[in-house]
Amino acid sequence: MGHATEKPVQGGPAPAEHLLLFDGVCNLCNGLVQCIARRDRCNRFRFIPLQSDEGMRLLAAHGQDPGSAPTLVYLRKGHLHARSEAVLYVVRDLGGGWQLAFACMAVPRTLRDALYNWVARNRYHWFGKRNECMLPGPGLRERFL
Repeated sequence: MGHATEKPVQGGPAPAEHLLLFDGVCNLCNGLVQCIARRDRCNRFRFIPLQSDEGMRLLAAHGQDPGSAPTLVYLRKGHLHARSEAVLYVVRDLGGGWQLAFACMAVPRTLRDALYNWVARNRYHWFGKRNECMLPGPGLRERFL
């Protein structure tokens, strides 16, 4: 699932140009969503929990098994990015000093994804887990699909 795909999503509203699918019960992932939303000066990012019906539909529409999706998937202008690639494209699209981290794309994917997978395996232990998906507050609610 590391490679970008260009499958158009059928049905439903027009897809957002920058849609971040995340583990909605993971405290680390929820913190990441809030961090991105605060720094996204152009309000270009939209968010959707992987566990939601719409999240599962989008994954399936892009040929991904919703049950085995990584903790972070970035649907960027029709391209699906996962794991470390998703993180790096997100920081690049945030702009400012964050985009300097995109230079890490020069590191081989196997090494980047090994680090990503290690954090993903330990995220609940280190950061905790919610019983249900995050309910976004008023300032963030309109950015969720």
